[in-house]
Amino acid sequence: MWSRPRSACGVWNGPVTSNDATTAGAEATFAGMWRDLAPVGRDGRSGGYQRFAWTREDHTLREWFASEAERRGLDLTVDRVGNQWAWWGDPDAALAAGRPGIATGSHLDSVPDGGAFDGPLGVVSAFASVDALRERGFEPDRPIAVVNFVDEEGARFGVACAGSRVLTGAMTADRARSLTDADGVSMAEALRAAGRDPEELGPDADNVRRVGTFVELHVEQGRHLSLPEVDQPVAVGSDIWPHGRWRLHTLGEANHAGTTRLADRDDAMLGFAAAVIAARRAAESHGCVATIGKVVVTPGGVNAIASEVTGWLDARGSDESAVRRVVADVTEVVEEFGGLVVEDSWTGTTPFDPGLARRIATRLGGIPVLGTGAGHDAGILANAGVPTAMLFVRNPTGISHSPEEFATSEDCLAGVAALTTVLLDLAGGAS
Repeated sequence: MWSRPRSACGVWNGPVTSNDATTAGAEATFAGMWRDLAPVGRDGRSGGYQRFAWTREDHTLREWFASEAERRGLDLTVDRVGNQWAWWGDPDAALAAGRPGIATGSHLDSVPDGGAFDGPLGVVSAFASVDALRERGFEPDRPIAVVNFVDEEGARFGVACAGSRVLTGAMTADRARSLTDADGVSMAEALRAAGRDPEELGPDADNVRRVGTFVELHVEQGRHLSLPEVDQPVAVGSDIWPHGRWRLHTLGEANHAGTTRLADRDDAMLGFAAAVIAARRAAESHGCVATIGKVVVTPGGVNAIASEVTGWLDARGSDESAVRRVVADVTEVVEEFGGLVVEDSWTGTTPFDPGLARRIATRLGGIPVLGTGAGHDAGILANAGVPTAMLFVRNPTGISHSPEEFATSEDCLAGVAALTTVLLDLAGGAS
């Protein structure tokens, strides 16, 4: 059975191996950046990461991104949402000339107790690819940007890909500002505390127009590439399954857990428990996946009957109508208990640019093509009309959103090599 070194926890031990499309400088800077990021927001007990939007950890990560851009002489811009863009070349001049830029990158935030690779691998690989191109003497015909999207996971405010959603207009600024975290802090208040004016938050069409193509590299969130019949370090994405999040509310009456007769109890937890079971059964029935992974109980005492329970349903599948049937089945059960279901977010089937995917697969020697059930900023940009592609790097554990998420150094560098080759192809120029 495969296992990674327990002491590594997202930072490999041992040599960095070379790859045809990477360079010694790019490999060294990759390893250095990875070591720099490793301690930020890391829990000393679990080894997982707590990197949430507009927190102290997020500020540290943003400062790291800015310093990496400055180290390379890249022009750092921040859009109206707070997404960071580090440009190699002038995107406005290129846009005026009809040659919009190539963007690559991902995000640096995490889910609660998340892994080291989900998000940061794409950002670090993007910087390393720029290093590899420069070491080869490459001069792009189209500008290249490394991007760090803010609040991709939605771990703090509940809506995934908030940074790219607001950027593209898929979510309104008013709604984003009104979102609250578990402590009741609104995004507007969090932005203000982080030194940003929440009134500046809004779509930024000028920044979107600068991006002619977006390529996001990401760790695989499954074990497809590790299957014996596949056994490849890198794949190109075909599409993102339809997926969404729904907020479930069940109501009851608070009372004493020890003195209230069963016949007199109105326990909100009973309706919630029925919803959890309904979600699993509906997912099995309709060929989807669904889970309720977050719950808030009021008043929340061990010896108190719940007056209200709020839970969040995550449902996904390869067929949109099937996912909707799952939600309908869960809604029916919640409403039987007098509860309410509210849609927080929904993203339909998101195909990546098929011509771009074929071009990349061919350019990289016929690598596998892989669909995914996970949402990404790439999907939001694709739905906004930006030609978009994804590269996935093998995860031998098959586990994601957990400290067990992993990729070997060799596979990470294979990802850098693949991204470097793609940028070389898309950005034109000479070396």
